[in-house]
Amino acid sequence: MTFFLAFLFFGLLAANAQRTLRPGDIYNLKSVRSPSISPDGKWVVYAISTTDSAKDRASSDLWMTSWDGKETIQLTSSADSESDPQWSPDGKYISFVSSRESGKSQLWLLDRRGGEGIKLTDEKRGVNSYLWSPDSKKILLLETDLPDTAMGKRTPYVISRYQFKRDVQGYSYDVRNTHLYLFDLALKKSDTLTTGSFNESDPQWSPDGKNIVFVSNRTDDPDRNRNTDLWMIEARKNSPVKQLTTWAGGDSNPKWSDDGQSIAYMRTSTDAIAEAYEQRILCVIPVTGGEPLQLSAALDRPVASFAWAKDSRSIGVLVQDDARSYLGVYELKKNTLKKIAAGDRSYLGLDANPAGGWLVSASEPSAPAELFTVRNDQLQRITSVNKAFADSIQFGTVEKYTSTSRDGTLVSGTLIFPPGKSRTNLPLLMNIHGGPVSQNEIGFDLSGQMLAAKGYLVATVNYRGSSGRGLEFSHSISGDWGNLEVIDILGANDQLVKSGLVDSTKMGILGWSYGGILTDYVIASTTRFKAASSGAGVAAPLSLYGVDQYISQYDNELGKPWEKNNIERYIKLSYPLLHADRISTPTQFMGGEKDFNVPIAGSEQMYQALRSLNIPTQLVVYPGQFHGLTQPSFIKDRFERYISWFGKYIPQ
Repeated sequence: MTFFLAFLFFGLLAANAQRTLRPGDIYNLKSVRSPSISPDGKWVVYAISTTDSAKDRASSDLWMTSWDGKETIQLTSSADSESDPQWSPDGKYISFVSSRESGKSQLWLLDRRGGEGIKLTDEKRGVNSYLWSPDSKKILLLETDLPDTAMGKRTPYVISRYQFKRDVQGYSYDVRNTHLYLFDLALKKSDTLTTGSFNESDPQWSPDGKNIVFVSNRTDDPDRNRNTDLWMIEARKNSPVKQLTTWAGGDSNPKWSDDGQSIAYMRTSTDAIAEAYEQRILCVIPVTGGEPLQLSAALDRPVASFAWAKDSRSIGVLVQDDARSYLGVYELKKNTLKKIAAGDRSYLGLDANPAGGWLVSASEPSAPAELFTVRNDQLQRITSVNKAFADSIQFGTVEKYTSTSRDGTLVSGTLIFPPGKSRTNLPLLMNIHGGPVSQNEIGFDLSGQMLAAKGYLVATVNYRGSSGRGLEFSHSISGDWGNLEVIDILGANDQLVKSGLVDSTKMGILGWSYGGILTDYVIASTTRFKAASSGAGVAAPLSLYGVDQYISQYDNELGKPWEKNNIERYIKLSYPLLHADRISTPTQFMGGEKDFNVPIAGSEQMYQALRSLNIPTQLVVYPGQFHGLTQPSFIKDRFERYISWFGKYIPQ
């Protein structure tokens, strides 16, 4: 009896030792990236990214874990980052990319038997990505041309392109194309495989090592369309290029079957010039070309990732399905899909083991993404990178819910409950996802958990325009932004209030990117929210015509502003700014200084409007940041500012 009481006492102490999440925890979280399975199927090499608070940056090292997860070995521990690890097909080496010594990304080799890394390449252009040949004698390199101007020389940007800017990339003022190069390990030199004013991507070797399939847009003006096709070239210098697909839309991500007879790839569901609401379809085509089998067309759900089984008779797929995702396997002969791993987790990456089984990356509501094996339809975790940290935190419970909008549309979302709180009369934050073609899933949601830790019920909404519910659901908002999405968000909010979960006097809303745009639309449509935070948003699309990177979408979805009747559409979609006098919600606006995706001007306009109207507001601009924040201290700062802003207007 005494032993039992002591056991119970220490068990309670352990439980009480858990604490809630806080912004500084971003320095404790690690991420598992780029897993690669050994040729014999017994090991997995991967990179673990960690954050250095003193240097205010992330770095990564290489690790290796046995297929059963019982043995783990750290391979590198240098001050420089190592990324993109791959096994040589003969199993002798582990390669990786690092900017050690030269400052440019180069290819390095680790002998499987041990020893220090050896630099393999010294490419002036640096190495974007790479792929071993099946015989381990050559490596395919993907490299981007060097700038025309001398390093450090400042000259005017002289621009003539239709698509003249992109986030991170900046202004397209010089012609810098990405091409394929073939590096010979014995000769230690590379030959050029592709040239011209085109860009190549997604290269893949044929199993016999004779050919390479890749993706390229080789139309006269690639900026004005998205007509990427699959192309094939022999793996030797001066080889001609052969076109495999002719779909007027986009073909991408080709992968050879192991028998060398077929290529699986993704293609867009329409061939429209600019269609932002795509649901890509998994297709299979013979290597000789011809009409593809549209394997997932009837599924009407997005295939997020896929991999051939080693028998070439089936393909594993990760499918997004209404706030959840799952691993399934297509049997090609029967054209049937079998679900083999699901549950309350979010599946993020997929690969096939040569010896059988699957490797997936997946997160769970209280655990960031780890690596799992799937054998005989059984899921087993093989990495525990964040286990010690996750075990020390009391996370909020995550559940799926559905709501009905006023027009009868069923909408799904997720709820993150504040840990340690009752489930009635809670303060609410609605956290709206970006995209818009994406979905909130039951998995690890750092932002949601961070806000739930402060006592809020956090609700997400997979509004119309989201993925996971079919092409029609995603496409329904085309050219009509801020209408159906707002109806769905408010419908979800109404239902949560009616359920008794929420205190209707303590509600807020926030979002980033399209989530920020929708936050602007919502606060211009209702005064029910006591505070809001709009990140990287825009409330007047006309003002960003030619200013952001979406010129093709503007021209083809909304039309050119000067053409008949189009200006009325732009004015209609700009109602948050043009009717800012309807807004009374104290709102915080945020964005990256160098964001070309949704430039900070969109947030500045709304900040100025509310400031002019004497509505409580705040503008936060993150120096040097693009659309997504990458500097760790700024990510921490954003969480702190969310907590401070909502804490001021929605006290606990």
